[in-house]
Amino acid sequence: MTQLLRILTAAVLLVVLSPAHAQLQFEVTGGSTGAQPIAIVPFGANDGVMDIAQVIEGDLVRSGLFFALPRTDMLEKPTEPKQIDHRNWKAVNMDNIVIGSVRRDPGSDRVAVRFYLFDVLRGEQRLGFEMPAAEPSQLRYTAHQIADLIFEKLVGIPGVFNTKIAYVASQGYGLDRKYALMISDWDGENPRTVATSREPLMSPQWAPDRKRLAYVGYERGRSSIYVHDVASGKVRKLVSEKGINGSPAWSPDGTKLAVTLSYESNPDIYVVDVATGAKRRLTQTEGIDTEAAWSPDGQSIVFTSERGGPPQIYRMTADGGSPTRISFQGRQNLRASYSPDGKNIALVNLDDNRYRIALLDVASGSMRLLSDGRFDEGPSFAPNGATVIYATQGPKGAELATVSTDGRVRQRLRQTGDVREPAWSPLQR
Repeated sequence: MTQLLRILTAAVLLVVLSPAHAQLQFEVTGGSTGAQPIAIVPFGANDGVMDIAQVIEGDLVRSGLFFALPRTDMLEKPTEPKQIDHRNWKAVNMDNIVIGSVRRDPGSDRVAVRFYLFDVLRGEQRLGFEMPAAEPSQLRYTAHQIADLIFEKLVGIPGVFNTKIAYVASQGYGLDRKYALMISDWDGENPRTVATSREPLMSPQWAPDRKRLAYVGYERGRSSIYVHDVASGKVRKLVSEKGINGSPAWSPDGTKLAVTLSYESNPDIYVVDVATGAKRRLTQTEGIDTEAAWSPDGQSIVFTSERGGPPQIYRMTADGGSPTRISFQGRQNLRASYSPDGKNIALVNLDDNRYRIALLDVASGSMRLLSDGRFDEGPSFAPNGATVIYATQGPKGAELATVSTDGRVRQRLRQTGDVREPAWSPLQR
């Protein structure tokens, strides 16, 4: 068995001891020294509905770029612009203040939310919206949308608070081990089970339309690649050849999957038409080629290969042109994925006997380490390109973590047990 295959197999066979329905909980373990002070005032006339201001505050604080004024330190709690006395907020050194109100639509259970963002120093309104009325059960998503609007206004890039995270959880020993593919909100709330199995579930990947998930499942020891419709729950077995069926990656237009198959010889990269199932082979070497990822423009594919010795990252044109090695720092580099703008690649770097998440600059070839664990794996970019989520080993087993691409903001997503294989969804269209 080759070195790369041993690494990939070891990742599959790890014994884990966690609830299959583990819920993620953010814990800020590091933050930017430039975090902005902001006050999120409790919204007026909540009338028994959820605390929307608290959800907004949680989103902004968990980004690592803001710190919020405790409610007990607020000198006033306005809900309308005319009620704001900017002197009170300057006195507690706030840069920005968010206020709002909630009202029920007459004759229905739907709830409308209005909010305002004010610049304290200038005394100016920066945002003001009345959000579309929603059912009370959907108000968490309204709060995430408001947080996205505030984040983009203050930071200059889209927020990701209304996105989803897919991940794999498992529990038990040996033959009693169970696996679950889960989807939750970005903050770990509203977890739901997509698939369960007594055999491994691996490699979830979101389609660009956010409506489908591709993943690897096993049945009687044989792997297959499945496509799951998130809304309907319908599952289609797309590829189930003899040997390895693994590492699905969606093309940017959502019509194809790059996959790893071994039914013709060694593991190689193939492209599969999602509509027809037709396969086209892109690589052909004596070593292993696996873990493909498309560039955002669909013109290139990066992948992990042993063709030159220990695993490294190679790039080829999407039609299977001659591959070129692009990673050189460290003993090994694996599991590459492009940033949304195509300028960087997140990958797993092995050096000093430590697997860490690194960022490779596509233009210059320079590499920076982002994480500091001993066995970090599975990097996935947030859809705004500012953050990478990955799996790491915590004090009680595997857990998820995030790191900003500048390396300054680090967080752990705590849960009751082990989870791995994170995949961050695209922005909602």
